[in-house]
Amino acid sequence: MINRIILNETSYFGRGSREKLPEEIKARNLHKALLVTDNGLLKTDIVELVMRTLEKASVGYVLFSDIHPNPSVKNVQDGLKVAKEYNVDCVVAVGGGSSIDTAKAIAVIMTNPENEDVVSLETATTKNKAMPLFALPTTAGTAAEVTINYVITDESRTKKMVCVDPHDIPAVAIIDPELMQGMPQNIAATTGMDALTHAMEGYITKAAWLMTDMFHLNAMSLIYKNLEKAANDKDANAIDQVGYAQYIAGMGFSNVGLGIVHSMAHSLGAYFDTPHGLANALLLPHVLRFNGKVCPDLFRNMGNAFGLEMNGLSDEEAVNKVADAVKDLAIKLHIPQTLKEIGVPKEMLPTLAEQAINDACTPGNPREVTKEDILAIYQEAYE
Repeated sequence: MINRIILNETSYFGRGSREKLPEEIKARNLHKALLVTDNGLLKTDIVELVMRTLEKASVGYVLFSDIHPNPSVKNVQDGLKVAKEYNVDCVVAVGGGSSIDTAKAIAVIMTNPENEDVVSLETATTKNKAMPLFALPTTAGTAAEVTINYVITDESRTKKMVCVDPHDIPAVAIIDPELMQGMPQNIAATTGMDALTHAMEGYITKAAWLMTDMFHLNAMSLIYKNLEKAANDKDANAIDQVGYAQYIAGMGFSNVGLGIVHSMAHSLGAYFDTPHGLANALLLPHVLRFNGKVCPDLFRNMGNAFGLEMNGLSDEEAVNKVADAVKDLAIKLHIPQTLKEIGVPKEMLPTLAEQAINDACTPGNPREVTKEDILAIYQEAYE
């Protein structure tokens, strides 16, 4: 079997590493950036830190911040208009997955204008590498800065489009935990659980192999042991560890795919604008129990990565111990535990299941799954 790994050209890690941004832009003989972020971040000093870095080095930029938490086709099209109007030659994304995913779509279309409808990106095989993209995550969760995936909501179809394209990967990723320090507790908690989901789903997906196993096991260990301190206590070292871990998880899952936690979460996001990390955190324990029946030995490895005592357990006990540990962590992080609690109407569950079974992440699930299986998991998670 031949396996492929695609990663960034260059990545920087460490507090203050945002200062490397102008150097990387100038090294590519670029002069004017579209700075993509969101309006919520503009109310903080986080984006200001990056702006000052660019201004100090005399790197020009124009700001675009009209981005929805689950970014839409219109958000991308609006960003494209700004990019074209100001004749930018690169894109700088500062934010979580919403900002970076929007920036990816803009950067891809700038060099592949035949996809300017945005919707065609879902199935397109693009011809050209994206406009140079520099990604600075402010959340420790999505790993969008290192993946070849991005998700855009097509509101006309009430669908989250999972776009997979090696041409979209940022040229440079800058993991500066100082940009993550100010995350509100709920954002730190849910994005951290998104990262844990990436590590766990990526580890048991059908395409997993030696190198991605290494990434995923290390990532889940760091996240499980540090997320509570990072989100609840704002412990600086824990924030650093989770920030690096979410990138490590991205190095893995971007190259092997995910499973039905993400399929089901995408449906919730499309229909109810449920924050992606929240949806993953709520669904993950239920899907783990479902998938554990076909790969219990992998659950023993995950339990060991968490630091749990796994010796002498039956297969069912091993699976349940890991799933319980994930649920307990989510509870400590004050994350809602039922679909009813977050306002999902029960009568919509069949519609959600219909969309989830057709999601791009479903084929990677380690256990074969039907629409009825997915509906049953939704029902189990409802109350």
